[in-house]
Amino acid sequence: MGAVADGRVQRGNETRRAVLGRAVEVASVEGLGALSIGRLATDLGLSKSGVFAAFGSKEELQLSTVRAARRIFYDAVIAPNESAPPGLPKLRALCASWVGYARDRVFPGGCFFQSVSAEFNTQPGPIRDALAEAARDWEGLLIELVRAARAAGELTPAAEPEQLSFLLVAAMETANAQSLLLDDPTRFDRAAAAIGQTLDAFTT
Repeated sequence: MGAVADGRVQRGNETRRAVLGRAVEVASVEGLGALSIGRLATDLGLSKSGVFAAFGSKEELQLSTVRAARRIFYDAVIAPNESAPPGLPKLRALCASWVGYARDRVFPGGCFFQSVSAEFNTQPGPIRDALAEAARDWEGLLIELVRAARAAGELTPAAEPEQLSFLLVAAMETANAQSLLLDDPTRFDRAAAAIGQTLDAFTT
């Protein structure tokens, strides 16, 4: 019985991984609302009952997709810079990684979180909460690094952490949106330049 149970768990985990891999692709292009257990089962050639058993509801599928996207984002943007010197060097490295992540279309629809957040900005509930948490965590990391850079004397006292982080995020998200709408990848070059100029203006 133990081997049978283990096999079922393994198959369930494999189903979840396959479904979430497809779900983050679909959601980044069409939104979380486009996800359905039936559609993903058809896309992947899986049984609808098997996919339902892995998630149980559309909302859980959507929440799991957000969590999967966060892991992908972490691996693409944050993990490669874990060993960067704290403060300004790490801040610059993270910003560069974000621009690369969006430019390279890690998600087919550009930045996953910008793509799906507009759906839920005015819809209170667990999905909006999960997306808001992701946004706060990313901005919070930038704020923390600005504070560390100020404490180390790498940025001037005029570099107000929340405001500077807002400007950095604004440049990133504008580039992502305009690159998609205008089909213009050079917007990422503009974002990289804007981020560099903004940080240089406060660098000691």
